[in-house]
Amino acid sequence: MVAPPDNDVLRARGLHHMHGATAALTGVSLGVREGEILAVTGPRGSGKTTLLKCLSGQLVPTEGEVWFRDAAVHTLSSPSRERLRLDRFGWIDTEPHLVPELTAWENAALPLLLRGTGHRAAKHTAHEWLERLDVGMCARHRPARLDQSQRQRVAVARALATTPQVLFADEPTAPLHTADGTQVLRTLTTAARSHRITVILATYDPQVAALADRTIALLDGRRSGATPETADAPDEESREACSLSV
Repeated sequence: MVAPPDNDVLRARGLHHMHGATAALTGVSLGVREGEILAVTGPRGSGKTTLLKCLSGQLVPTEGEVWFRDAAVHTLSSPSRERLRLDRFGWIDTEPHLVPELTAWENAALPLLLRGTGHRAAKHTAHEWLERLDVGMCARHRPARLDQSQRQRVAVARALATTPQVLFADEPTAPLHTADGTQVLRTLTTAARSHRITVILATYDPQVAALADRTIALLDGRRSGATPETADAPDEESREACSLSV
């Protein structure tokens, strides 16, 4: 088994995954470049969440390969995949899933603290991201005192605080009103571009997908409707030609 011969930060080859007797993914392949924002679109039930979970190591595909740089994610043990997610990946879910006993800043700082970052530095970083997402005034409040929009912003701050190499966002603005969602996405994409964070964004909203650099579509667990704009990343020869022209 050999790593893919290209510079993609993340690559999947021939992914299949079953939920019981139902095929959630059927032969999905893709590559994502470093710093790229990739939108995965499709209707509900098309396999978007399953794809993100396979790419991030939360699920092991029934068949196929997932590579993060030269690491074969699909062959890692469960503890190694958990460590990879903590050290290299970030995740934003449709629901915030905050720890109810912790304040907003403690929730945002939690991945940093689990990595071994000092308390003061973790707190400072958490407060910075909460301010950027307009929930700095809620830093000392526990989730029960926050509304849905505020909780989701805290979850976004938690994901960005570690400056992950790859950030997976599964319908991150679904629980937000349009104005709130626009502001959160603007912060997320700006942070990703300034910090060279690779983002894989699952959405059924074409306006959200329009913020990405590239889009792929899923339908019934398969790649659908590939066009020059939505095809996989270019091969190595194409990339070399692009780099020579810069």
